[in-house]
Amino acid sequence: MLNLLETFIIACLGGYIFYLLDFPLPWVLGALAFVMLWQGFTKRKLVVPDSVRNGGFIVLGIYFGLYFTKETFETVIPYVMPYIGMTFLLIIVCVFLGAIVSRWISVDRTTSVFSCIPGGLSEMAIASESMKGNSSLVVIFQTIRLITVLFMIPPFMTFLFSGSDAGVGNIVVTEATDGSLWRYSWFVVPIIAALFIRDKIPAGIIIGALGITAVMNVSPIEMASIPSIVMNAAQVAVGASLGKKMIFEDLKVGGKYIFLYFGLSVTIICVSFGLGALLANITTLNYATAILSISPGGFFEMVLTAYNVGGDPAVVSALQLVRILLIVLCVPPALKWWFYLVPGTDKIRH
Repeated sequence: MLNLLETFIIACLGGYIFYLLDFPLPWVLGALAFVMLWQGFTKRKLVVPDSVRNGGFIVLGIYFGLYFTKETFETVIPYVMPYIGMTFLLIIVCVFLGAIVSRWISVDRTTSVFSCIPGGLSEMAIASESMKGNSSLVVIFQTIRLITVLFMIPPFMTFLFSGSDAGVGNIVVTEATDGSLWRYSWFVVPIIAALFIRDKIPAGIIIGALGITAVMNVSPIEMASIPSIVMNAAQVAVGASLGKKMIFEDLKVGGKYIFLYFGLSVTIICVSFGLGALLANITTLNYATAILSISPGGFFEMVLTAYNVGGDPAVVSALQLVRILLIVLCVPPALKWWFYLVPGTDKIRH
């Protein structure tokens, strides 16, 4: 209990300081940074129960699900095919970079490629292990990618689109009053859905809550709003859980390759920005929405950034979901086929 209280204090302090300094995504990045640094320098082990982390993801999923309207679904459909094309281009670039780098370092091609693909960390680790890659290194290099994305994309997008109106999408909900508090009972449905599919698909805990809330929000059901204090608490919970997983000792295992894969992560981010700009030019999406839709998330980080910089969180979440499904369903079988056709040399695996 004391460890949980310590985590809560450190995470809230980090979020509040980042908020005072006007940093992007302050409650997420502040909690993440302070928890990570506190663990690293004090050697203390902080605690974030799965129930707290899952609760944070569910709140965020419900919050962004409330952005969906009938118009959102009609808006997204014309963008799906161009978006799929851009996503495949990004994946090809990631595979190419990972394969090329593996020729010059002591990391096998399978491990290197899965370390570069912007999929879920655990999903890429499991997929690499099934193809005899080094899942431990994949976790380390994917962690580097995640840190790079978290601390590069939100600040850069905030700087780039600081003149836009934050939260351009409108949450179509009814403010609950004392006489309509029963509307909050509808949130039981997305909570149950999120818990049911949390281990069945990548990011299932947030996608389940978001998807069911979106469907309910376009129905005749009148949904209540999420209070800002609850939203902030959810961000702190998620940020603390991410920071807890980022252990200094794990990063040291990657040794001299950390900076190499950091450079690859930056390159991939730049490529995704270019593809996002191209997507904006060939469609009617604005630049913030298009770039964040194709950026190598974190799913919720990209949606949250869209909310803060004037993008459309509903469109970003829908297209990011398409990206996740493409990577999880198509990439491992395609890579298995490619590795079979073009055998690579064996290097470090275990």
